Amino acid sequence: MARRKFQEDGYLFIKGDLPRQDVLKAREEFFKLLAPSGVLKPGTRPVDGIFNATRDKLDFPGIGAGFTDANGRPTGPHPELASKFVDLTLQAHTEPWYNETFCKHPALRKYISRLTGWGDNTLTVRRTLLRNNTPGNKAIGVHYDQIFLRYGEDTSVTAWVPMGDVSRQGGGLIYLVKGHLLGAEIEQEFTSQAKAAGLTDEEANSAFNQNIRSGGLLADGPSAFAKQHNRRWLLTDRQAGDVVLHNSLCGR
Repeated sequence: MARRKFQEDGYLFIKGDLPRQDVLKAREEFFKLLAPSGVLKPGTRPVDGIFNATRDKLDFPGIGAGFTDANGRPTGPHPELASKFVDLTLQAHTEPWYNETFCKHPALRKYISRLTGWGDNTLTVRRTLLRNNTPGNKAIGVHYDQIFLRYGEDTSVTAWVPMGDVSRQGGGLIYLVKGHLLGAEIEQEFTSQAKAAGLTDEEANSAFNQNIRSGGLLADGPSAFAKQHNRRWLLTDRQAGDVVLHNSLCGR
């Protein structure tokens, strides 16, 4: 049932796949690491992740959400403070509590290996993205993962794991209805054009990336994109421990 739904929809929403306490422990470690940037409201617990609204929002740019210069460094009224925040969020990717314990959680690996039928052949991709977005800042635009995995097969499975409870207004991922079919159409259309032009596979990969919007995006805003393709966006509440799995062509 779950496998069929994943194949039909391109994504699968799983309630309580991970122990809640394990997710909240990772959340606490993340905000402990970020605390020196000033992102947290003074006097609050790191695990609560309460934003310091007295600071300028541009001091805390989300990874992949813009507000950077040509070298990828933050812009805004206090670029030195923003750089500290970005450096700490990037550092989090190499911390053992995240890179080893959280990303390689045995419950998550077990579920994916059963869902896909890969079993012991299930391998983890070394690259992960710990996304963050503070109140009032720009969110990442419309995309699908194969754009960023251009030189690999489109057989990967991405696990999106909210590090805490996320309301419908809280900035969680939204999914385009049958977005994986649209992603496949976009890939096929460009591949056909590239072959007709006589490009090699490597040249086609580079050309595809050059024609995608800045940062690997299909569009900056989801509303116009959905209207253009006559599709709806789906969203819901999520709690710590929930997981969404999606394939590499699933638009969101």
